Amino acid sequence: MNLRDKLRSLLVRLYARRVEGHLDTAQVPKHIGVIMDGNRRWAKAAGSSTMHGHRAGAEKIEEFLGWCSETDVEVVTLWLLSTDNFDRPKEELVPLLGIIEDVVRTLAADGRWRVHHVGTLDLLPSGMQTVLKEAEAATAHVDGIVVNVAIGYGGRQEIADAVRSMLLEAHDKGLPMDELAESVDVDMIGRHLYTKAQPDPDLVIRTSGEQRLSGFMLWQTAHSEYYFCEVFWPAFRKVDFLRALRDYAARHRRFGG
Repeated sequence: MNLRDKLRSLLVRLYARRVEGHLDTAQVPKHIGVIMDGNRRWAKAAGSSTMHGHRAGAEKIEEFLGWCSETDVEVVTLWLLSTDNFDRPKEELVPLLGIIEDVVRTLAADGRWRVHHVGTLDLLPSGMQTVLKEAEAATAHVDGIVVNVAIGYGGRQEIADAVRSMLLEAHDKGLPMDELAESVDVDMIGRHLYTKAQPDPDLVIRTSGEQRLSGFMLWQTAHSEYYFCEVFWPAFRKVDFLRALRDYAARHRRFGG
C-alpha cells in the first residue's frame, strides 16, 4: 500500500468514527435486509475472475455481521442466491453453490449467529439442503443475531409458497373453502411466510448502484426504508454501513420503526 492509499484509508477510518459518534442509537433498525450486488462487476473492474468476485463477496459477510453486532440489530437477511440465479451458466453456478455452502458452514461454526434458511429448499441440491438443515440445528440455541440466508429465494415464490401452505393447512383441518376465504387476512398470510414470527425489515441495503428490489421480500418490505449504495458488495466498508444507519435514523417514518 503506497502513501496515498494509507492516507485515504486513515481518512476513511476517521470519518467512520465521526459518523458513528453522531448516530442516534435509539434509531437503529432491528431487521436489516441486504441485497449483496456487484460481485461480478467488482471482479471485472479488478481484472479478476467471476469466482474471485463471489469469494470476495462471501468474505465480506462476516465483517458485515460484525458491524451489525456492534449495534442493536436483531435480524439480518442476506440474499445469497435468487431463484433467477439458477439460469446462470453451469460453469458459474456450480462453484457459486459451493461458495455459498462454505458461507453457511462458516456462519454456523462462528457461534455468534442463529442461522435460518429462507427460500425454496426443494430447488437446491441435496448436499446444500443438508448443510442448511445442519446449520439451523447447530445454531438453534444461539442467543445472537438471527441471520436469514436467502438461498433459492424469490419474493413471488415466497408468496406462492405461503398461499400453498395456507391451503394445505386448511385442508388438513377440514376447513371448507368458503370459511377459509372469510378468514384470510394479512396476518394469516404472514404466518406462512419464510420469516414468520420475525419482524419485517426496517432497512434494506442494496449495493452496486442498482435501485430496485428485484423481488426481494416483496411482502415484508411494504413499509421498509431503502438505502442504495454505489459501491460493489466486496468493496462495502464500515463507513458505508454507518452512512446507511445514519440515513435511516434521519428519515421520518409513518409506519413501524
